[in-house]
Amino acid sequence: MPVPPPTATRPGPLALLHTSPAHIPVFDALRDEDHQGLELRHLVAEDLLARARREGPEAVADEVRAVLDRAVAQGAAAVLCTCSTIGAVVERAGAVVPVLRTDRPMAAAAVAAGPRVVVLASLESTLPPTVALVEEEARAAGRPVEVRTVLVEGAWALFETGDIEGCARTVAAATDAVTDADAIVLAQGSMAPAQRLTTTTIPVLSSPRPGLAAGAEAARRG
Repeated sequence: MPVPPPTATRPGPLALLHTSPAHIPVFDALRDEDHQGLELRHLVAEDLLARARREGPEAVADEVRAVLDRAVAQGAAAVLCTCSTIGAVVERAGAVVPVLRTDRPMAAAAVAAGPRVVVLASLESTLPPTVALVEEEARAAGRPVEVRTVLVEGAWALFETGDIEGCARTVAAATDAVTDADAIVLAQGSMAPAQRLTTTTIPVLSSPRPGLAAGAEAARRG
């Protein structure tokens, strides 16, 4: 009697922790392009970023843990944090399901590209955790790294008012001004639209697509 072919494992729900509702359509579109059939559950907590900017990321550890507990209680198979500022806090909080930060695959790719990494951010609070992440990935890979940072003035204000294109143009201009780098990291998911506007020959990396791929794989594994 013939053995039936194995059926693909359908991933469980992936919960996404956002600090802006503007990220929801971005990740829904990426899901539709790359991960059809993946159920996304969006959890938006804008207050986490606001408090983290005022008091530091560690100040929101208890609130983050509560959000993760709620996601698990609602059946999430994995949780993906899309906010770079609180990503490390989310990872350390832990849960009974895999908990990931969307910018870790991006950081690993930057380290693989070469030792000179430039990190761009539109929020100053994002720079220290992103630099720490790149350095952590370099240590894990046994590679040297030299990280420089650029704060893109004015980009966040445009994003907050809903001017996504204006934010993207501002970030793209700052990106194209970077020299002497092996990789350029767009530290926040909100900066990703600038990637298509850049003209530099230096690799420009953003987090949403590779981060969602990692989250989808974690949800599939459960």
